[in-house]
Amino acid sequence: MEINTFWDLIEAAQAEAATRGEPLDEVLVKQLAGRPQQEILEYAERFDELHDALYRWDVWAAAYLIGGGCSDDSFMDFRAGVIALGCQWYQRVAVDPDSLAAHPAVVQGANVPDRSEVLFYEDANYVASGAFERITGDADTFYEAWRSFRGADAGSDLTVDMGEDFDFDDDREMSRRLPRLAALFLGARL
Repeated sequence: MEINTFWDLIEAAQAEAATRGEPLDEVLVKQLAGRPQQEILEYAERFDELHDALYRWDVWAAAYLIGGGCSDDSFMDFRAGVIALGCQWYQRVAVDPDSLAAHPAVVQGANVPDRSEVLFYEDANYVASGAFERITGDADTFYEAWRSFRGADAGSDLTVDMGEDFDFDDDREMSRRLPRLAALFLGARL
């Protein structure tokens, strides 16, 4: 699946989800379930590539500020949430995670005590497997097809360059690296 096709799917699902008042992940599952299984696997491949590309310390720091903390699992959900925002926001975040300070959900989330739901979208991680389950009635068929599709790469764990590590609990360092997000979420402490 070409990257433009992937983003077209996301944006079509966003529009349908907004019109119908349904969760984006459910709309994506429904749309993918109407496609051949090969395309669902290709969607999963693109999703993983985009998801992996955000596996960086600066993006994790943004998630940490926005969520009031961020575990390994939560960071997976955050990266899925960034993908769910669509191509334009994804590209902005990939270049400058601090740009999320301009996203309306982030701005609004800065004013609520429980920010754990702002951009953290766990269900977006499981759209491809959900589509397979809808087609076949069995969740395990996706993972079997995925292993076959990925071949020798299916279980490989590549070393990723996450950039420079830094202390997320150091307010000055966070302010230096992510000034707009730090102003939103740490303002009174700086």
